[in-house]
Amino acid sequence: MASDIVAIDVHIHLSDETTQKAKGARTQQMAKYFGRERPPVSIDELADQYRARKMMAVLMNTRDETVTGLTPVPNDHVAGAVKKHPDVFLAFGAIDPWTGKLALDEIRRCKDLGLHGIGELNPARQHFFANDVRFYPLWQECAKLGLPILFHGGMAAAGAGTPGGMGIKLKYSQPIALDEVAADFPELKIISAHPTWPWTAESLAIARHKANYYIDLSGWAPKYFPAELVHNVNTLLQDKAMFGSDWPAIGVERWLEEFQQCNIKPEVRKKIMLDNAKKFFALDF
Repeated sequence: MASDIVAIDVHIHLSDETTQKAKGARTQQMAKYFGRERPPVSIDELADQYRARKMMAVLMNTRDETVTGLTPVPNDHVAGAVKKHPDVFLAFGAIDPWTGKLALDEIRRCKDLGLHGIGELNPARQHFFANDVRFYPLWQECAKLGLPILFHGGMAAAGAGTPGGMGIKLKYSQPIALDEVAADFPELKIISAHPTWPWTAESLAIARHKANYYIDLSGWAPKYFPAELVHNVNTLLQDKAMFGSDWPAIGVERWLEEFQQCNIKPEVRKKIMLDNAKKFFALDF
């Protein structure tokens, strides 16, 4: 099937019963925010959906037990999805950066599990600044093991519209903190997820300045993409931007339909949808 792949969705989440249970009330809150119900979708069904689209997808895991007390989805769970459906899935493993040596050990275990990176780290929900040197041993280990990291950036849909935002603090997700990480770890590949509003220009500037910093276009309906984002990915950053839907938050078909309406050159569109991710993950097909 690999030769038939037309796109790689670099940012999706499982939404099976195990994952929905682990997210607790956040599952329903996110469904309300995005205006679409989220019935459980099994791993096998999700794989079949992407096969039908002739796409691959990168599964993101997440954990925040220090702040929320929620029991995380084990990284073994997403690794199992990849093992069962290697033609469709790659996956990133999750760590809670506040757990210190346990997080460091988990990074190494993720490598042993065959995972392709660490993410989704969500500073707003996990309450940390990525450029806090207390967390540098984690980024150093990722760099050493050749594991890229994906960070949530900008506005958070999780908690949006609720009193207190479910405790999520947006100051931590300002992408400029990642500029320092990219500078201090030039061998570490970083993906800043989402258009990162209200700091879109910051993320674009970092992507332009740091060769090891990339962006994905997930989590926003493309019809709402800022003009500066469309302009930059169509020109200066055409080799640094990757397609991501953030499913189940955004429906894949909706994302594709709206992206088709964006003023993107055909040769650049192919890079965003497929070629940039193939190069990033060193996929040979």
